[in-house]
Parts: sequence; C-alpha cells; structure tokens
Amino acid sequence: MGIYLNPGNDAFQEAVNSEIYVDKSMLIAFTNKKTRTSQKNICVSRPRRFGKSMAADMLVAYYSRGCDSRELFQNLKISQHPSFAEHLNKYNVIHLNIPNFLEDAENADDMIQFIKEDVMDELLYAFPDVQMPRRLTLTKALATIFNATKVPFIFIIDEWDCIFREYKDDKNAQEAYLIFLRGLLKNQSYAALVYMTGILPIKKYGKHSALNMFDEYSMTNQSFLAEFTGFTEQEVKELCEQYDMPFEETKRWYDGYDLKGVSIYNPRSVVMSMMSHDYDSYWTKTETYESLKKYIQMDRFGLQELVTKLIAGEHLPVNPDKFQNDMTTFNSADDVLTLLIHLGYLTYDFYTQTVWIPNSEVQREFINSIEDGGWEPVMEAIHQSDKLLQATLQMQEERVAEIVEEVHRQNTSIIQYNNENSLSCVLSLAYYSAKKDYVIYRELAGGDGFADLVFVPRKNCNTPAFIVELKWNKSAETAIDQIKKKKYAECLQDYAGEILLVGINYDRDSKEDNKKHFCKIENIKK
Repeated sequence: MGIYLNPGNDAFQEAVNSEIYVDKSMLIAFTNKKTRTSQKNICVSRPRRFGKSMAADMLVAYYSRGCDSRELFQNLKISQHPSFAEHLNKYNVIHLNIPNFLEDAENADDMIQFIKEDVMDELLYAFPDVQMPRRLTLTKALATIFNATKVPFIFIIDEWDCIFREYKDDKNAQEAYLIFLRGLLKNQSYAALVYMTGILPIKKYGKHSALNMFDEYSMTNQSFLAEFTGFTEQEVKELCEQYDMPFEETKRWYDGYDLKGVSIYNPRSVVMSMMSHDYDSYWTKTETYESLKKYIQMDRFGLQELVTKLIAGEHLPVNPDKFQNDMTTFNSADDVLTLLIHLGYLTYDFYTQTVWIPNSEVQREFINSIEDGGWEPVMEAIHQSDKLLQATLQMQEERVAEIVEEVHRQNTSIIQYNNENSLSCVLSLAYYSAKKDYVIYRELAGGDGFADLVFVPRKNCNTPAFIVELKWNKSAETAIDQIKKKKYAECLQDYAGEILLVGINYDRDSKEDNKKHFCKIENIKK
C-alpha cells in the first residue's frame, strides 16, 4: 500500500463516518460497466466542493488492491449490485491528486517530473521481481508490470485541470501537461479505467483535443451522472426531515442546478445548513467573490445588460459549444457565461440552451460582486424593491407607478427601454426582494394565454398572490382587463385566497411626461 500506488481506503472511510454521508456508491456500477471497454476513459467536471474528491476516494477504496473494503461497502447500495464482487479490490490503482504535485513545483515541467518520479519510485518498490527494461520510462514500467502480472491499472486523477487555473496564461505549460497525460493514458492496454475529475472540461486547441479519447460529463451535459453530481431532491427531503429543517426554504437557498431535467442541490451548502441548523452562503464563502466579479465586471460583449437580466431572474440563451475550456479565451458573451456554468455560478438547461442563476445563495454572490463599479442603478433598484413590494400589497397605485418609473429610468443605460420585454425585466429587478416570500414566474401559462409575471406565496407566507400584466403605449386598465378576460388567475391552481391584479403601463407618448408609468390594482378572491 503506497501513497499513489494502491492506496488504502482511509479517506473514504472518513467520508462514510461523517455525521452526514449521502450514499453515491452506485457510481461504481457505472464505472464497472465502462471498465476494460472502449469507453473506459471518463472525465467528470463539476464546480468546487461538489463532491469530486469524495467520489475519487470512493473509487480508490473500491478498486485498490492495497486494502480490503468489503466491510466498508457492505451497507452501501453498490453491495447489492451484480458487479460488486467482480471488481472489488482487484486492480492496481494509481491515485493522483494533481494540486499536491503543483504545490511542490516551481513550474509545470517540475510538476510533470515529480509525478513521473514519485509514481516510478512506488512501482519499483512494489514490484521488485519484475525485470524492467534498461531504457525505463513511466509508461514502459507500467506496461512491463502489466505484462508480467496480468493485473491492469486503474487511474484516478483528481483535479486534473488545476494547471489551467494556476497557469491560466501559460499555453506551453498547458500543452506539455496534455501531452504527458496523452502519452500516459491513450491507447495503453495497461489501463483498465481512467476516471478524472476537474472543474473545466478538457482543453481544446483549435478543433481538436489532445485527450479526445475521453467521454466527458460536465455541467452542460452530465448525461447519466446527473444524480452523482450533487444531492438529489429526494436526498435533500430526507435530510430536512432528519434535521427538522423546512424543505421549501432549503430548496430556495441551495437548489437550482438543472442537469438534463434532474434537479441537483449544492452538497456542501446542504450539509453545512443541516448541521448548523440555519441558512447561509456556505458554498460561496469557500472562495472570495472576486473570482466571480472579475468575469461579470468585464467591459465587453454587453455583459452588464446580460448580468442585470440574470439578477432580475431571466433565463438567457447561450451557446456553450464554442467555449475553449480555459479561463482566458473569451470571444463572446457565451464564452463568459459558459465558464460561469462550469464554475457553478449559473445553471444550464440542455434542452432549451438557456442559463440562469440557480438559487438564493449564488444570487447573493452576484449582488456582492456588483455593489460597486458602475452598477449603482441596479443596486438602487434592489434597495427600492422592499418599498415596491409593500406598496403593491397595500394597493398604492401611484406609489407603485412612481417606483417602477424611477427604476426604469435609472436603468435605461443598461437595459433597452422602449418595449414590453425590457419593462418586464425592469419589473423583475424592481421586485427583487419579493423572491424571499414568493416564487416568481415569467410568462406563466394560465387560462387563454401567458401572464407576464406571477407571484405565488411560498409555504407559511401569509401574503396574497399577485399577477402583473405589462403594457406599452396602452393603459393600466387595459392590462387589468386582459388578466380578467384571459383568465390568468387559473394559473394559480394550487392557491386559494386573495389575488391582486396589477396592471402597469409605460406610455412613451404621454403629454405629461414622455416616460410616464401608470398602475392599476384590483383584488379578487379565489
């Protein structure tokens, strides 16, 4: 049993011993299916603190010949799978945690050399009876040992992409590292399985990738691995019941990662929330907000308007396919937004190809990142949002119109002014604080059409629902009539109680003011 070659199961034992451990062992059934096949090369990328290292430690504990893990896994789901005994502790495992090598190195060449030397030292110590070739390299040593023992190697490489984060601008270092990995792993019969974890997908150069033998599972398409990327909704419900925490509030704070229809929760934050019995920004506190700020503050590609729309709750179209899988190559706003998907600050709908801010925790981080530096109109709108919500609930029509008009006017330099879509975005921003007590829907189907904005009270929130209809160059009364005529209140199927109907019109051609807003509010019972 070594540090890199055939390590033990201590790290995974600690995870299982923890106060909160969520069983993700069925990932092993997936990797077993890929072992010794042409799909044996797997690269899984996901944000920091989303369980990458835990999964790596679990695979090490299961496959490594350096330990006996039958008892460790006996109460986990994988123990009931037909493939469990077939692969349990049957392989020579090489586990590389790349940041550990990078910390000791002065440059990328040093890091690569350290990996070669340290692994070679352990191979020579563990297999003294295997006759090695005179011209000895790491790949030759691995091939020789495999030919002599007929026991293949499994490579578990954790945070393989850290060099692309630490040496962002050093293209030569990045290429040298990719060439090293390609030589070590590609078309090598001694490799039964390669499982790499990281934050970024595999780096592209031009149209090609040096590691094009990998099947990739990333935050833009986790495919079959969605349930292993974070906590599922059912897993969080069980934790909330166990720790007597309200599920709906947990959902608001930490849900929102959409992985091909599977709703995933931030595991780090859920664990900390359950154990602390409160709600806070646990995941975002593990890294300074500057890491987000430097990207959304870029004065390029119209990002300020796009970020404002995201903060307002909009879903934006994005094309992630042109992203070059690094942290410096940005040719469009899509590239920046795609990076934020991989970093965990945005979530992505594979089917609609849209992005949005996933939950309240990340939303707070966006607000922290724009509190200064040219975002004053947006921040003022957010600060006004409590007043707007109260004015709406108190049916103060003139006050509502006044606040909306001011928010709209202040943000004209950021958001296009003269259409209903821009007004809808401004309204979402102006009602920012309502997110705490309401689930807010844009273009929600109901009756004979789609309501512009629908505010549904969260559970245990004793406030009325309200429906907002927006008009441009018409009238607030027309907006109210449309809500009634098209029966938009039918969209509130599971709600009973008071409903406010809010009509807002922006009249550009008004004689009083060419940027005048009007509001009409009525209430009904359902």
